[in-house]
Amino acid sequence: MAKAAPGEQMRLLEVQVLDGKLRGLDVQAKELKEDPRLPDLHGGVTVAKSDLVVLDTAVSDAQRALTKSEDDVAAVVARIERDEAKLNSGTGLSKDLMALQSEIESLNHRRGDLEDTELVAMETFEEAVTRQQAQRELVVQMQAVLDEVLDEVRSKLGALKMERDATLAERAELAATFAPELMAIYDRALAKYGVGAARLFHGKSEGSGMHLSAGDLVEIKKAAPDTIVFCPDSGAILVRSEEWS
Repeated sequence: MAKAAPGEQMRLLEVQVLDGKLRGLDVQAKELKEDPRLPDLHGGVTVAKSDLVVLDTAVSDAQRALTKSEDDVAAVVARIERDEAKLNSGTGLSKDLMALQSEIESLNHRRGDLEDTELVAMETFEEAVTRQQAQRELVVQMQAVLDEVLDEVRSKLGALKMERDATLAERAELAATFAPELMAIYDRALAKYGVGAARLFHGKSEGSGMHLSAGDLVEIKKAAPDTIVFCPDSGAILVRSEEWS
């Protein structure tokens, strides 16, 4: 069986404290990355941007419709002006001038209809622009909230990383003071079970949180103080002391 001086086994608890701290920091980092606010905020921004794309398209469509209406009115106005110029010149046959007058009247009626259409197109365009602007402001606001939460998460993760790096350095320095063989045993238990060393305190393993069976306790008490024994439940090295019996 593996051996290590009782004092060295006792010092393993100091390493376990640091490993416990590292695990706690990792849990905190995981919780930060899974901040429950983020999915809703990301989803909200995505939907808001998608709605903005729809409104952008509506504005473009309304702009094209307005431009067409303006062009239609301009074309009729130009035709009226040409006909009026011919009529005012007084040249041509009487019947041609009468026909020209009739066409001008028809064009003016057409102009009125087109200007009504133009007015509707203008109102539609203005309403679309108003909705577009409101949606843009909403996207900006929602993105700002998301960015604020992301900055908060990144800041906290940065602080955790600094603390973790410092703890890792402290752990490495402490681990270097142990015999490599002992640390190898400890690290194997830590990697496999999540706990490298734990106290055996009044028959209870602090690695598993459970009381050992009478048979297990008898076997452990038979072991020499420098013999490394393991928790039957957690797999951790059980650190013993007469004061903890």
